[in-house]
Amino acid sequence: MKTQNLITPAFRTALVMVAIATTALLSACADEPSPADKGDPWTEVLKQGHGTLKALYVPAEGFAYRDEEGRLTGVTVELIRDLAAFVNEEHGVALKVEFEKEEDWSVFYNRIVNGGDGLIGFGNVTITEERKNELAFSPPYMNNIASLITHQDVPELNSFDELSSAFEGMKALAFEGTLHEKRLRMLVEKHIPAAEVHFAASNDEIVERVSANNTYFAYIDLYNFFRATNRGEPIKRHHMGDEAAEQFGYVMPLKTTWDEVTEQYFSHNNGLTESTRYRHIMEKHLGKDLATLLIDGN
Repeated sequence: MKTQNLITPAFRTALVMVAIATTALLSACADEPSPADKGDPWTEVLKQGHGTLKALYVPAEGFAYRDEEGRLTGVTVELIRDLAAFVNEEHGVALKVEFEKEEDWSVFYNRIVNGGDGLIGFGNVTITEERKNELAFSPPYMNNIASLITHQDVPELNSFDELSSAFEGMKALAFEGTLHEKRLRMLVEKHIPAAEVHFAASNDEIVERVSANNTYFAYIDLYNFFRATNRGEPIKRHHMGDEAAEQFGYVMPLKTTWDEVTEQYFSHNNGLTESTRYRHIMEKHLGKDLATLLIDGN
């Protein structure tokens, strides 16, 4: 007696469709951010009354660093802790901030781009229209001035017309992937096309190599220049090369649900960056002179 085949063509087709759907679902799940790169969505935190915000940061003197007692502190760290206090006061939410260090700025940037909801980052990222296609930005927490620097033995420049002669034989030194690299390339292309563009892995390396001799010129953020000269590094800032049109912001993945409450925090009490508390934090970690220059422009 023959055994009847119970798997009909229609049933076989259904099995195939289920297999395809399962494969697609597994593939979609595989593309989701890893748990280490996300916190809790703001909507869930607000509903439950508690939750976690993951804060990824690039260490930087004055902004995110360990003090003498080993405690994480700095301008951007304190402002994030104030955000947690703000949501507690305004929304009755107990927010836990989990800080994680990422030394490599490029890795940091990509982790934010590919991260999940409940992730916020700070690494002094300049707000640009191009980056807004990849990241969600908070309102700016600081104005920045990009400074053109050389060894102190290079004569002070009065205009860009002097570059070709003053920087003859020198090389541009850039932190790859940053706006400073773009700025240097434009400078080279327009004024000293014979100059080579070399790369450094950090701002500290740029300062070290520029300080060594008259080989390099570079752009660094003004606060890095102040820090270097306070340490006695023999570098010079050419004021005519200053560019003060930049602003730094906290960064989040595009699909974040934290953008609205972050904007509330920045706008409360007539604006965070206009507050006495903000000026106190800036002066505490950057020094009064630099804080005044960055806040007031003088």
